[in-house]
Amino acid sequence: MNITIVAETAPAKSLIPIIEKVDADILSLTHSEGAMKLLAPYSSEIYSIGEGRRNTTKKRSNFTIAKLVLKDTIRTYNALKKHHTDLILTCGNAGDVRKGIAASKKLNIPKLHIEQDIYNSIEMIAYADLITVPNKVAMKQLKEMYDITNTVNIKGYPLAEYVSRVPITEPEKMYEHYKNDDFYVLFLGGDTRASDIPEIIKEMEKIDKTILVIPFRFETSIIIPHITKNNIIVVEGYVDLISLMNASQGVIYCAGMGVTIEVGALGVPAVKILGFHAEHASNDLALDLGINVASTNDITNAVSKMKKPQGKRLIKNGCKASLKVSELTASMDLFDQNCGGLSSLRKIWNQRKQYR
Repeated sequence: MNITIVAETAPAKSLIPIIEKVDADILSLTHSEGAMKLLAPYSSEIYSIGEGRRNTTKKRSNFTIAKLVLKDTIRTYNALKKHHTDLILTCGNAGDVRKGIAASKKLNIPKLHIEQDIYNSIEMIAYADLITVPNKVAMKQLKEMYDITNTVNIKGYPLAEYVSRVPITEPEKMYEHYKNDDFYVLFLGGDTRASDIPEIIKEMEKIDKTILVIPFRFETSIIIPHITKNNIIVVEGYVDLISLMNASQGVIYCAGMGVTIEVGALGVPAVKILGFHAEHASNDLALDLGINVASTNDITNAVSKMKKPQGKRLIKNGCKASLKVSELTASMDLFDQNCGGLSSLRKIWNQRKQYR
């Protein structure tokens, strides 16, 4: 069997436990250097389908975004056309999923998508042949919100299995590398707007502890001008995020499902900042795990009360979920494959508008 993976960094971690369980030749397509490193041991070939686009204070026009997406989708189409593919496997809600499903739709390749956040899905899942969901609530809401019924409940998050067994650098080595053994990690992910950063940094400076800031999609130049105290340190370059979070005294993050699952599986004390996604499946999961979800002006109070999440069940269910998806790759024909189509795409598009 020939399977093509189309994923960015965090989704790639979710897909690894699955592709380890299938007997298939793996082609990986991504725009992310991080995903390339993660997927390289499992892939016969890897192709770049674009470049990462960091958030800036200057908003790109819809025309510019459309032009960039079209260019990358053509790259994806050309890569798929050159390689026989029996199945496209996607995960997440970012641009690589859009490119992968759009290109494979044109080439009439079966598409299996792993959906984790029904509130902020990428609109092209409307054309996936089969969509997995982590629970019954998500299955019900996909139907009610978007008229999508070609779903399978896998009852968990494969990423949790990845986190539970990925090699983690010993905390002592992390302390030596960062020259500090008593710090919090602040992760500014996809739930963060550039306009949120000044207020978040202001709140971080009230905390009597070293804060290591991981800017993720932001240039450090957007963050550094707002720092007025020496307890805030912006980490540049590659970061072994899972090892760093594991070594920390706690994680404060403005991000979605990926980091929520990671801190849950690690069992690290955490606070989730309520970003611009007021409704988000990651908020629901965080609360279920015992992670406080706080508004920006309540970060200091939430940090003073943060505790370890309850992640054992998350890992157990994640292992079962990855096994279920691996089985689906060979038995998709047993399930309803009638995609939502244009009507569903429009409904998801309208839902996503509120986050732009």
